[in-house]
Amino acid sequence: MSFTGKVALVTASGAGIGAAVAKRLAREGASVVVSDVNDENGLAVVAEIVAAGGKAAYKAANVADAEQVDALVDFAVAEFGGLHLAVNNAGIGAMPKRLDEIAEVEWDRTMNVTLRGTWLSMKAETRHFLANGGGNIVNIASIAGLNATPNLTPYGASKHGVVSLTRSGAQEYATDNIRINAVAPGAIETAALASLPAEAKAGYAAEIPMKRLGLPEDIANAAVWLLSDEASFVTGVVLPVDGGTQYA
Repeated sequence: MSFTGKVALVTASGAGIGAAVAKRLAREGASVVVSDVNDENGLAVVAEIVAAGGKAAYKAANVADAEQVDALVDFAVAEFGGLHLAVNNAGIGAMPKRLDEIAEVEWDRTMNVTLRGTWLSMKAETRHFLANGGGNIVNIASIAGLNATPNLTPYGASKHGVVSLTRSGAQEYATDNIRINAVAPGAIETAALASLPAEAKAGYAAEIPMKRLGLPEDIANAAVWLLSDEASFVTGVVLPVDGGTQYA
C-alpha cells in the first residue's frame, strides 16, 4: 500500500485517532495536512512526522466554521499542490444525561462540531474532488451511530448523522470517482479512556468480545485501507472496528 504523490487532510489530528491516521498516512508516503484547534498538539504531530522522514504541514481550523474549512482545503492545495484524500475525524462527546436534562447549548455544540463539521468538510472536499478528477473520503463515525445511545443522545444522534452523510454521499458521488466510507470505532484507548482508573478500563474491556480496548492505530489501519486502491470497489461502507461489540 503506497500513497506516494498523494495529499491527505486529516481533521482533529493533534491527538488520538486523528494523529494515528496522520502518522500512518505519512509513513505510507502521503503528504499530510494536520489540522486541529490545539496548535501545540497539531504542531507536535507535524514535527514527529517530519522527524521520521515524512511530509506534513499544520493548519488550525474549527470545522464548524465554513470559511475555515474552505481555507483548510485551499491550504492543502497551496502547500502540497493538490488534495486527494480526506479523513474527517473532528467530533466531541457530552456528559451522560437523560434527554430532558440536556441544555440547548450542549446539543448545539455537539451537532455543530460532529455533524455540521463533517458536512462542511465533505462539502469543501467534494467540490475540490469534482474539479480535479476525484478523491477519497473517510469519516470517523462510531458504533454509537449504529445503535441506541441512552444518556448520550446528542453524541449518538450526531454520529447517526455522520453515518447518513457517508451513505448518502457515497451514492451521490459514485459516478464521479469519489469514494466515501466511514469507520465506526468502538471503545478506543484515547486520552479520555486512558485517564480512567484501571478498574474502569477493565470494565469496558470486559464487555468487548476480544476483551481489550482498541488502539488509535486500529482505527488508522482501517481508515488507511479504505482510502487505498485496495478498496477501489468499496463505497458507502460503515466499518465497525470494535473488537466484535457491534455483533455480539
